[in-house]
Amino acid sequence: MDFPLPEDTICAVATPVGEGGIGIIRISGPEAPAVAGRLFRPRKKGVFPLKSHRLYLGWIHDPDDGQPVDEVLLSCMAAPHTYTREDIVEINCHSGYAVLNRILEIVLKSGIRLAEPGEFTRRAFLNGRLDLSQAEAVIDIIRSRSHQSLLIANRHMQGAVREMVEQWRGHLLDIRSNVEAAIDFSEDLDDQEGDIPSQADFLCTRLRSELLSPIEQTIRHYCAGRILREGLTIVLAGKPNVGKSSLLNALLGKDRAIVTPFPGTTRDVVEDSFILSGVQVRILDTAGIRHEPDEIESFGIERTLHSVSQADVVIWVIDGSRPITSEDDSVFHAVSRRELLVVLNKSDLPCHVSELDAKQRFGLPSAPVRLSALNSTDMEKLRTLLTERYLRQPIEQSEGTIVLNLRHKGCLEDALQSLCSAEELLRGGAYGELVSFELAQASRKLDSILGWDGDSELLDRIFSRFCIGK
Repeated sequence: MDFPLPEDTICAVATPVGEGGIGIIRISGPEAPAVAGRLFRPRKKGVFPLKSHRLYLGWIHDPDDGQPVDEVLLSCMAAPHTYTREDIVEINCHSGYAVLNRILEIVLKSGIRLAEPGEFTRRAFLNGRLDLSQAEAVIDIIRSRSHQSLLIANRHMQGAVREMVEQWRGHLLDIRSNVEAAIDFSEDLDDQEGDIPSQADFLCTRLRSELLSPIEQTIRHYCAGRILREGLTIVLAGKPNVGKSSLLNALLGKDRAIVTPFPGTTRDVVEDSFILSGVQVRILDTAGIRHEPDEIESFGIERTLHSVSQADVVIWVIDGSRPITSEDDSVFHAVSRRELLVVLNKSDLPCHVSELDAKQRFGLPSAPVRLSALNSTDMEKLRTLLTERYLRQPIEQSEGTIVLNLRHKGCLEDALQSLCSAEELLRGGAYGELVSFELAQASRKLDSILGWDGDSELLDRIFSRFCIGK
């Protein structure tokens, strides 16, 4: 890892700005203890120099006029046993715009620079406390909105990705050393008939068992892991007045969408979310698809079709109390290429469409689910069905495995391509520099997962996602 280490001192408000019990201003760098000495007046005398990892009660004073600004708890934490592995001072004051802003102004006047987004975590990475996968896990923890996504983020934060990648790097280094040795001592091997082919077969076997197979398996788990990490997206689709909005409200447990007996009430996408089996579910109620819509409905239908294209699951709602029409056929044409869960709604009314009728008419692989959005028992059964069909397998697959993010997946796919090329070269008898080159390429891609490839643009892109103060 070849990055310049920071030498200046930074500060930022580390808590959301607004009224609250506590607000924290964080200072990190070599000048942090000196700033605390200039601005902080402890309640007890004779406590300077401040001991590391202790809380001190006192006041922050403006050094220009000596006036107190706020009563605070201040901690001074000495490097390297800190988040950034630098000296850190944290000022725990009351949370309010005026007090936080005033203390921050006083700290900045002391010659300290305002931190950039994610700069504290970036310094933790540059100083070797975190690898890049752990740094990414920090933002995932902050943004987690479900139990499962938090579990995954914490697993990454604890170094699961690093442990996996370092194991692969160790195997790769060992295989590369064998290839390099064969290059260096090729004349000796030429004198021993059969050694080179047998060595190549041995290395291909190792490549397959120690690298290719486990990397392929990890990549295969990406889709299931994405649902747990980012959530499941469900789109409610159907013709107008089949009960999509009622179904949305019932799944959410609140009145989110307007429900009327008149078709065309929903003219835009209505979005909300709920938690199902520890996974965040993003659900979208869409405008009904029908023939000859008015101009406003046409815009809504366009957005419906776009939402359908982005869905993990489309719940196609059919009104079971009315005969199937050509408008239902149009809806099926629009959603048939997506993962479908078909619902025959309004089971509380007289039935005009049986499960068998719908299954045969649309060639469905399984019978639709008959329910009423007004019946709480039916809705609980629907939640159970959604869990069993779309969440149970991802949850079980994620236990004991690494769940990739999109960047990790791209790096592994590139590494896999180089490893496959190396295997092909070995099997084809190209035993030498070409194989070594492909193995080196794979190693660089593994290094990129942990941020060890020296790509400063990648760091800028990742840490720009952070808030200021983290």
